[in-house]
Amino acid sequence: MNTGQIIDLAVKLAGLKEVPEDSGVIVEGDNIKRVLAGIDMEAAEIMLAKNMGYDLVLTHHPTTGNPRLNLHQVMNRQIDRMVEAQVPINKAQKAIREKIEEIGRKLHVSNYDRAASVARVLEMPFIGVHTPADVLSEKRVASHLEKTFADKPKTMVGDVVEAMLEIGEYKNALTRPKIVAGSEKDYAGKVWVSMARGTGGGPDVAKAYFEAGVGTLVVMHMQEDVIKAIKEQNIGNAIVAGHMASDSIGMNQVLSALEKQNLEVTRAGGIVNG
Repeated sequence: MNTGQIIDLAVKLAGLKEVPEDSGVIVEGDNIKRVLAGIDMEAAEIMLAKNMGYDLVLTHHPTTGNPRLNLHQVMNRQIDRMVEAQVPINKAQKAIREKIEEIGRKLHVSNYDRAASVARVLEMPFIGVHTPADVLSEKRVASHLEKTFADKPKTMVGDVVEAMLEIGEYKNALTRPKIVAGSEKDYAGKVWVSMARGTGGGPDVAKAYFEAGVGTLVVMHMQEDVIKAIKEQNIGNAIVAGHMASDSIGMNQVLSALEKQNLEVTRAGGIVNG
């Protein structure tokens, strides 16, 4: 396989129509048989791959190249997810706008070519699959929770955490899903999983979800200012699922698909086994 075919496979697996802005080929390559993959793959991992005879480095997080610079652009996809939760589209757009601009400014000053330049010097093929893997994670977790609590209106937040631990990556991770707003005995209400589309949307996005009827928001990670705001809003609950475990759910699906294509895959860089 070549780098373009591998990206296309990940995009198709996630049900996306095109390669998202935060993903893609950073350094092209073909005749790929051995892959070193991880959540965060930078200069050290690229050098390791070269020394150990790998044909490709596959990273989840967009730490370098155009995928890094364009990360904020995929955040517009959060509008669609909010609309699915019955947030009015105009309200969703306004809720996410400031956060998109903030992330864009941060990325603008970053050393965006550091790892990519190492890959080019070493002639090591290098690709990133951020949003495709995150979409797969979101779908997996959302589907599991929907099936588990479909006919249980008095589900409590602690029950949601216990159900998440039935998923291998959460069970095997050193971190555990953590309730950051609300308590184990609080009613969960409508549980909504938001784990894709760049990064967290901020306090306004959380509030928009709660005002649209979401009772418990399940996310990969959440900044302290957002947790503080949710507690002050006192509308809904929030569960931080765990960053590396959540990322691994989608990445493992991508990597399993590559293994079915007879590629040899080594999981490293923070991937948790399912």
